[in-house]
Amino acid sequence: MKKEVVILIAKQFFKKTFHQKGLFILLFIFLAVLAYVTTNSWLAFDEHEHVVEHHQDESRKSWDNNPDKHPHRMAHFGSFVFRAQHPLSIFDSGIESYTGNAIFLEAHKQHTANFSEASLSTGLVRFGDLNITMLLQLILPLIIFFLGYAAITSEKENGTLKIIHIQGAKIKEILLGKSLGLFFVSAIFFLPAFIALWSIGFLENHNLENSVAIRSLLITLSYILFYMILCCVTVIISGKSQNSNKALLSLLGIWLLFFIIIPKMAQVVGNSVYPNLSKIAFKAAVEEEISKKGDSHNPDDPYFNSLRDSILKVYNVTNVKDLPINYSGFVMSKGEEQSAIIYNKQHNKLIDTYKKQNSITNGLVIFNPYLAIKNLSMSFSGTDFNTYVSFLSQTEDYRYKQSQYMNELQMKFISNKATSSEGKINVIDKSYWKTVPKFNYEYISISKTISTQLPAIIALVFWLLFMLLFITKYSNLFKII
Repeated sequence: MKKEVVILIAKQFFKKTFHQKGLFILLFIFLAVLAYVTTNSWLAFDEHEHVVEHHQDESRKSWDNNPDKHPHRMAHFGSFVFRAQHPLSIFDSGIESYTGNAIFLEAHKQHTANFSEASLSTGLVRFGDLNITMLLQLILPLIIFFLGYAAITSEKENGTLKIIHIQGAKIKEILLGKSLGLFFVSAIFFLPAFIALWSIGFLENHNLENSVAIRSLLITLSYILFYMILCCVTVIISGKSQNSNKALLSLLGIWLLFFIIIPKMAQVVGNSVYPNLSKIAFKAAVEEEISKKGDSHNPDDPYFNSLRDSILKVYNVTNVKDLPINYSGFVMSKGEEQSAIIYNKQHNKLIDTYKKQNSITNGLVIFNPYLAIKNLSMSFSGTDFNTYVSFLSQTEDYRYKQSQYMNELQMKFISNKATSSEGKINVIDKSYWKTVPKFNYEYISISKTISTQLPAIIALVFWLLFMLLFITKYSNLFKII
């Protein structure tokens, strides 16, 4: 195989494509929409970031400025945690529109994340918002199919394919050259999007060190593999088709099947095979299990009565008033520990159900490059399901430590003679509120993201190698006329 011939055919296809007046109109429309959605996404991100920082600071000030108070009352006063978006959500919003942005944290209760964009918007957002990745994952593949469907069939119809072959160009060289030329044409469409992607790392200062640059590089490489696959598929279908009309219909069928039907059906099948509990049913299941274990706020609860007898025996006293620690605080800490275990158990079951639902889609990445690039794009942009679950897990860990710290303060500073948490006597100094650390969310590491999305990476590499192998080894299957 001669590389010079492949490059020559690629250049010829590139020049021929740009002789079409409709290409410039299509390119102008695509770039105009791309510029609009990029600007809109950037402004929306900045606004969201400003709102999150403002409300997080207000919540912290409200917490720090509380007066002298009983620790348990402070634990129920609680605090808010607001979810900050990853800078690369400008590029790929993923599931950001459908997940909650704020969680109220208090003792003994695990609240859900609320105020998602979808819940505050019209029903149209459920059809998907217009963003950069929608253009790159759905619209651009369709454009590639339209630009390349006649790459080989037009040569057949004009009789030039046989002439090129007689002059010394092998079929595999023609196919590779057309694929390369089509990729160069498609690059004019997607390069501006990646320029915007790389600009995010330079213009947004988020103290994420070089992680944004590395993620941007991985996203870029993933999309390049994806578009190479699409170009090869387009040229192969064109080469196997008898005429341009059949090639176009075949590619449109592939687009509908792989980009629309299979992803939607996978979601429906996942929800049907692995149904999940509703929000009300989940809360009811947690409360029912907690009620069976005992109520830490009830002094006559059988479970905590036995706990009281145990601690009295440990300290060798007969009355809780003689304990060196505040007994109520001790009970609250045990109740918090118990309710947290129950909640995490039920929550993990729910998350496992969602993961099983997603496993249907994830299992199809090896057969569908679109699902592979979709998963990779969301994961590297920090807008996928795993990132959201990580946020929920970290907020619950923070809530638990905050509540237990309040219980420790109660055990240490509140007298056992105190009959309630009311009044100005049974309180501690407000300076202790400021000792509670601020919530600091950490994104999933790049290495962990790569290991999670390894099947998708392998799928893209496999598809590209398979396409190239098919072109080079089985070019004799393609008819010249």
